[in-house]
Amino acid sequence: MMKSLSFLLLGLTMLPAAETPSIRHAQNTPNFLIIFTDDQCYRSIGYNNEQVNTPNLDRLAGEGMVIENCYVASPICAASRASMMTGLYPQQHGVIALNNEPFDAFRKGNYKASQALAHRLSEAGYHTALYGKSHLGDPKTYGFAEGRESRDPRDFDTFADAAKFIEKASKMEKPFLLWLAPRQPHVPLIPEQKWLDLYDEQTIKLDLNFREYPLKESINNQGKAGEHFYRDSKYTYNWRKLPAGPPRNQEVMKQFIKAYYATISHLDFQVGELVSKLDDLGLGENTLIIYLSDNGYHLGNHGLGNKITMHEESVRVPMWMRWKGTIKPGLISKALVSSLDVYPTLIDLAEAEMPGHVRNKSLKPLILDPDSEHMPAVYSECTGVGGKKGEGHRMARYNDWKLVLTDQDELKFFDLRKDAHELRGINSSGTEEEMLHQATLKNMLRRWMDSIGDR
Repeated sequence: MMKSLSFLLLGLTMLPAAETPSIRHAQNTPNFLIIFTDDQCYRSIGYNNEQVNTPNLDRLAGEGMVIENCYVASPICAASRASMMTGLYPQQHGVIALNNEPFDAFRKGNYKASQALAHRLSEAGYHTALYGKSHLGDPKTYGFAEGRESRDPRDFDTFADAAKFIEKASKMEKPFLLWLAPRQPHVPLIPEQKWLDLYDEQTIKLDLNFREYPLKESINNQGKAGEHFYRDSKYTYNWRKLPAGPPRNQEVMKQFIKAYYATISHLDFQVGELVSKLDDLGLGENTLIIYLSDNGYHLGNHGLGNKITMHEESVRVPMWMRWKGTIKPGLISKALVSSLDVYPTLIDLAEAEMPGHVRNKSLKPLILDPDSEHMPAVYSECTGVGGKKGEGHRMARYNDWKLVLTDQDELKFFDLRKDAHELRGINSSGTEEEMLHQATLKNMLRRWMDSIGDR
């Protein structure tokens, strides 16, 4: 149902949640298993794309709720991860690209450390651990009781550590947060042959918006403001070197996608084994599992690789939640969800103190009632690729309308109902309805930018 402009703007200007006394662990507070993958676009999971073989992820998602429209706070690794740990957008916490030095303010002993997610949950009686890719330094320095960063591109170490943690957690009286951060499907893509054998690159279908080379438009720029710079890694699988940037023909892109999908199939197997262990140890009934990724990946769509832009492939990720006995199986939510909603969700369900800086909303009402209202709009930014705060792209979406502000202050407006692959931007030649929604989103984006201190 369409929402009025006044209601949408009211959602933007909500006051922070009131400060409440800290509450220690209650018997009904759940455990949390957050599975946070790396560079997984929303079309690269079986329930969204029949070409991708992910039987375990499909089954687990079917045992809970699929979130169709999850957008990350920023489509670049370190910035996105810092946002997950702080509940803030990049220009608020300072990690605007890959440099994680500004995150020092949220480490142990610093003045903002109490805002870090693991600190909050520890104070609420949780035992916390992070295994996998941190990208923010030693997780024990920003509130986790235990953990380590693995550099294994196939995540064998990460899942072994997670399995040991679950065994230990099954004997603890405390509830736990396990933040599991696999490196897959980030490059280098080096899946074993048995996973590659699941795919025939000749039958892989490219999306409608595949291009060998991107159009020279500001919305496609992945470098410093004003450039026409396009990124990708030069490594695919078996250390085969392919072009580091466009042009990439269909044959090259299908080789890459085969290895990418095969890597996700390996990840699917690892996740399936770990959750089976969780269930076998009797922890499944009271553990909320949330699955999502730090950002998406282009896979040749729009002529691009990597991420960084505000296209759907870059900024939208797969997400599902399973909580046996609480979330009914087989649910699909079309609510607009931000990756920043995970922070207040865990704080809320842990009955911990909600920090005053939080602007995003807990998903608890959506968990209990999938038809409930959530955030009226979602936003994202990638504004520091050149190392300078404020330079880059921004996005606002509400309902099926989406507005992108590029690094050259150009506006691109999309109706995703009619143009899911973002092939046709609507500017001044749209219908009266389109122009009304474009004006609405301009106003919303401007107010959101002001609220995060965006210049």
